[in-house]
Amino acid sequence: MKVRFGFVAMAMSLTNASPSQTMTVRQFQALSDRDAALRKLTRIAASNLSNTLRVLRHAHASGIHVYRFSSKLVPLFGHDLTTEWGFLEQLSDDFQQVGHFVKEHRMRVSFHPDHYTVLNSSNEGVFRASVADLLRHVAMLETMGLDDEAKLVLHIGGAYKDKALALERFRQHWGEVPPAVQARLTLENDDKSYTAKDTLKLCQDLALPMVLDVHHDLCNPDANATLRDLLGDIFATWTDTSLVPKVHISSPKSEADLRSHADFVDVESVLPFLNLAREYNQDFDVMLEAKQKDEAVFWLMKNLAKISGVQVLDGATIRFRI
Repeated sequence: MKVRFGFVAMAMSLTNASPSQTMTVRQFQALSDRDAALRKLTRIAASNLSNTLRVLRHAHASGIHVYRFSSKLVPLFGHDLTTEWGFLEQLSDDFQQVGHFVKEHRMRVSFHPDHYTVLNSSNEGVFRASVADLLRHVAMLETMGLDDEAKLVLHIGGAYKDKALALERFRQHWGEVPPAVQARLTLENDDKSYTAKDTLKLCQDLALPMVLDVHHDLCNPDANATLRDLLGDIFATWTDTSLVPKVHISSPKSEADLRSHADFVDVESVLPFLNLAREYNQDFDVMLEAKQKDEAVFWLMKNLAKISGVQVLDGATIRFRI
């Protein structure tokens, strides 16, 4: 069973390499020359994309093959202040350089749109804005030249005091979601509302791959189903894709703050799941959600190397129970 580990957005090992530099609405409006403000936004976005390429090069050199892009690559993208500005056209070369590197080195990449992007909202305006946000993420991936293997990871959304109705509303809205979004979307269980079982059922109904978040299952377990009950079916949601399943793993910050992510990921947060997954002999990829980003991958790999039955294949890949 081969397992690859990746990280989110920022590389702590690099200096001055943030892919999420931004400009606030107030800062934008403070510039009297609107065209100058738009050009400054574009320069910030170009710097974010350049830093993304730096991070990807660092990841590849370190043997890391799984990476999540920052959703803040282009500041104020989609805001009313910038609707007429062609960010993607202006930044086409920058996006293509990122995409070329990803394709050349066969890296697995994704976006995880922000929490305000929800497809089961009862507010029509929120739903439409969420679709628009997902389309912007798709457009960035398309401008990079990346096919549908580059996915979007999304939570189901709010429970709105009636989870059954909110789930049904997601199903009803699904037909209004553009095919370009549908082709890239995956759903993840969350830490408060939708359990792994809830999320699996919706993914099965809509033929979507499911990203299992092991930490979220710890915070929000299903009363009637354990991961042992569900994992085979969760892995099976990836069968008709060209990808191995993807899992999120993190360690709680503390017992008092169970939901927050710790700086690093303890081996104790990983080994129980590896032992469970071994029963299916299924290769899969893991996104580590830890404050120390790439350093958390290096730290975990150092500690996994000490475990009997772990064979380290490269900087962020193991074979388990050989």
